[in-house]
Amino acid sequence: MAEAHQAVGFRPSLTSDGAEVELSAPVLQEIYLSGLRSWKRHLSRFWNDFLTGVFPASPLSWLFLFSAIQLAWFLQLDPSLGLMEKIKELLPDWGGQHHGLRGVLAAALFASCLWGALIFTLHVALRLLLSYHGWLLEPHGAMSSPTKTWLALVRIFSGRHPMLFSYQRSLPRQPVPSVQDTVRKYLESVRPVLSDEDFDWTAVLAQEFLRLQASLLQWYLRLKSWWASNYVSDWWEEFVYLRSRNPLMVNSNYYMMDFLYVTPTPLQAARAGNAVHALLLYRHRLNRQEIPPTLLMGMRPLCSAQYEKIFNTTRIPGVQKDYIRHLHDSQHVAVFHRGRFFRMGTHSRNSLLSPRALEQQFQRILDDPSPACPHEEHLAALTAAPRGTWAQVRTSLKTQAAEALEAVEGAAFFVSLDAEPAGLTREDPAASLDAYAHALLAGRGHDRWFDKSFTLIVFSNGKLGLSVEHSWADCPISGHMWEFTLATECFQLGYSTDGHCKGHPDPTLPQPQRLQWDLPDQIHSSISLALRGAKILSENVDCHVVPFSLFGKSFIRRCHLSSDSFIQIALQLAHFRDRGQFCLTYESAMTRLFLEGRTETVRSCTREACNFVRAMEDKEKTDPQCLALFRVAVDKHQALLKAAMSGQGVDRHLFALYIVSQFLHLQSPFLTQVHSEQWQLSTSQIPVQQMHLFDVHNYPDYVSSGGGFGPADDHGYGVSYIFMGDGMITFHISSKKSSTKTDSHRLGQHIEDALLDVASLFQAGQHFKRRFRGSGKENSRHRCGFLSRQTGVSKASMTSTNF
Repeated sequence: MAEAHQAVGFRPSLTSDGAEVELSAPVLQEIYLSGLRSWKRHLSRFWNDFLTGVFPASPLSWLFLFSAIQLAWFLQLDPSLGLMEKIKELLPDWGGQHHGLRGVLAAALFASCLWGALIFTLHVALRLLLSYHGWLLEPHGAMSSPTKTWLALVRIFSGRHPMLFSYQRSLPRQPVPSVQDTVRKYLESVRPVLSDEDFDWTAVLAQEFLRLQASLLQWYLRLKSWWASNYVSDWWEEFVYLRSRNPLMVNSNYYMMDFLYVTPTPLQAARAGNAVHALLLYRHRLNRQEIPPTLLMGMRPLCSAQYEKIFNTTRIPGVQKDYIRHLHDSQHVAVFHRGRFFRMGTHSRNSLLSPRALEQQFQRILDDPSPACPHEEHLAALTAAPRGTWAQVRTSLKTQAAEALEAVEGAAFFVSLDAEPAGLTREDPAASLDAYAHALLAGRGHDRWFDKSFTLIVFSNGKLGLSVEHSWADCPISGHMWEFTLATECFQLGYSTDGHCKGHPDPTLPQPQRLQWDLPDQIHSSISLALRGAKILSENVDCHVVPFSLFGKSFIRRCHLSSDSFIQIALQLAHFRDRGQFCLTYESAMTRLFLEGRTETVRSCTREACNFVRAMEDKEKTDPQCLALFRVAVDKHQALLKAAMSGQGVDRHLFALYIVSQFLHLQSPFLTQVHSEQWQLSTSQIPVQQMHLFDVHNYPDYVSSGGGFGPADDHGYGVSYIFMGDGMITFHISSKKSSTKTDSHRLGQHIEDALLDVASLFQAGQHFKRRFRGSGKENSRHRCGFLSRQTGVSKASMTSTNF
């Protein structure tokens, strides 16, 4: 989501003050260290690796095999074809009375060797099967005979009841694409946004790169792909995130919203108690690997590596580079309320506190009358400061207030009990939603600990939200956790009739511990400067939320189109109407089909999309002509999305080539130009991954309304969207107020009009001609008439404030 801003801003050779820093480590040494880090990760989770390493077999299968061999031996059959006799001869002779023991040991050793060989064979076969990506390239809704055969074989070799990390050893490694193909695709992607002169110059640079440097850089990448788990992901994390010196707030974090229309209880402490209990239940399931792995088509597993750092994780600032600190366990949360910090235990005698006991502890914090200490109230603004500044201040803070700092950084996660309400209101629904989004993204600049993996935000009226730090994982991971949390705290844990958590309080629990910060005088000015910078950054962000209820995924599905591609092409139309020109567009796609894969960029502004947009703005073009161009644009977008998912994208390969060139001190004008591009439209879809947790038919309002992120460019937009059930799409739009070129509300209106115009193509193609084209209110009302008949939504609701 927020990664586009980081991808644009990364400069591997610059410090925070702009001074040059040489990446002097030899590239072979860096590749060696990448592989070493991969092996260390495997060793650090030995037991999990043992359980998952034998999958799709199980430890019980060894016992079954050993018993079968013993039974055969008892029946005077030798399934080993003489191998067990040879093993017995190699075992020490303990005397005649231990002759039977030698036979048992020989059988055990033979069973272990045979069991290991079978497991290895299954792993190799499954990895080879999972390397097949032909199913991605097939037309939507169609399945060829090879793909059906492949699915059957995957089902045979996949085993039953996999745990979260069961498939990790069987996932293929992300392939290094052909550098010629990558450069060709890149040139194709920039052609719509460059003038003829600029494109010709870029093509010359590309040919020079292919001729002089590409083969050497590609060789190093192939070497790394053979040695390390993933040829790009660790460098992506380091250079795009951890080496970035920009503030985390707005630039790197993103937010997740609560239910849009429903708040299960107005009691702040009760909502916090249930939510924290649900989150820790998720952590318990995560530790026991009881969360099933995500499967595409119900069969193709995705990498689960990013789940490891959801909890007990903090991004620690460094002068030149941050690092991620992850603890094995933590039995407390850090709580912020009215400028004060608390350490609140979540377990008693190693068992998780009940929701009602957690509510009691939160209520004690809310009722605590003690005031904040001087400068304590604004201390967290330091986590919203430039990373180098925060790193220097943290060194002093660690000396003076080590215990309090450790209580925050060592917490399972951070909880902010806001003193203000948030969420949708009847009085001013549009403004209230925008304020809600802004509060989650930036808050007041000093009431979130942005270093933590995530902050749970509980507003005074019981509304929830999540602020997530981006470096440790991508949005689908935190989204999966958030879906579980909302469904569990609302449907499984529930609330009593008076709004409290179910159960009984525990008066024997100790009071939450108030953290004491001994802040030296030299830190006071740093806090004030950080707060001033955070407020400037926060006040400059324009957030707008658009719940589009005229149609949703079901309508798009009836058109036999990909819902994501439908939205992406509509966004191109909306952005062109907003800015009058095309721009590079960043859409995040996952590469978790591969081991430790993260994301790839889909460059959605294609020549086909531009042709469609021009046709829509050309009054001489007919509806059938526009519809034909729209389908071509959708097909092109689908091809790019599938290529990105299968490891054949453009940007991660060029990024890795650029990093290698920096290590080798090779100057490449082509790669330098590639990584100086600005993404003026950054987009991302928030997937709904666990629809079985929500009953969208009987309770359509109980669905998460997604989340958003800051713009990637000072003169650009950040747009995320989520399909809420079958009949609604929620858009989250952000931009900078300081820019005279952008306006989040204006783009929101263009998005609504563009969706209606695109939908009208299909209606006109089936029943009637489109009478109007454009984005005026008269046309919108006209389109509302026939779309309401299609979707069952009243015309009045469609022409009101989007609700």
